[in-house]
Amino acid sequence: MTRRAQYVSVSQRGSIYADSLIVAKVLPNGLDVNRYGFSVAKRVGTAVCRNRLRRQLREIVRSHSIKQGWDIVLIVRPKAAAADYHQLDKVVARLLSRGKLLQVDNEAIGAKPN
Repeated sequence: MTRRAQYVSVSQRGSIYADSLIVAKVLPNGLDVNRYGFSVAKRVGTAVCRNRLRRQLREIVRSHSIKQGWDIVLIVRPKAAAADYHQLDKVVARLLSRGKLLQVDNEAIGAKPN
């Protein structure tokens, strides 16, 4: 997501799933693709730290099989600055599964369930 209006729309109308490290706000977008936004405030840390967290979150989102048609905003909390990649990965996976956004193995490979 690139426009402020998109972030505001997800923030106002989307569902919220929170953890001590990250907050996920999700909203169906009616498209065939997902759009992602990453919000890392200055209070989280220095520019180097914030950019590292954004890069890690981008890679984490790429590594998961997520259902199509969603706007997803991940908001980083200050505690996340001390977390490593694997902790962030577990938190994002947990938040996405709570929102029922992760594809089941059968859906991911295109097979029909029995």
